[in-house]
Amino acid sequence: MKREHWAAIANFFLPGAGYLIGGVKRMLAVLWLIGVIGLTYVEFGIREPEPTLYAIMFASVLIMNVAFAIDAYREVKAADAERVPANQGTLGADTPHAS
Repeated sequence: MKREHWAAIANFFLPGAGYLIGGVKRMLAVLWLIGVIGLTYVEFGIREPEPTLYAIMFASVLIMNVAFAIDAYREVKAADAERVPANQGTLGADTPHAS
């Protein structure tokens, strides 16, 4: 499995972690992780006393986590593409080689 897949999975379950895995948006990743801890605390605190609010919050968090997963996938894939030249490791017509 490629790095962008791991980053997407991690960002879905723990927003920010996927950015750290992919080596992108590091400061933002740390801030998201701190925010997620607070949001999770609130989410579990309202589950029983406010079930309607909990359902709305759960759906909202689910949508956001999907967006974070997509973003991590795209960011890490783009970063990896910038790091590795397109023809690295291939023997093309423009690559000199011994005959």
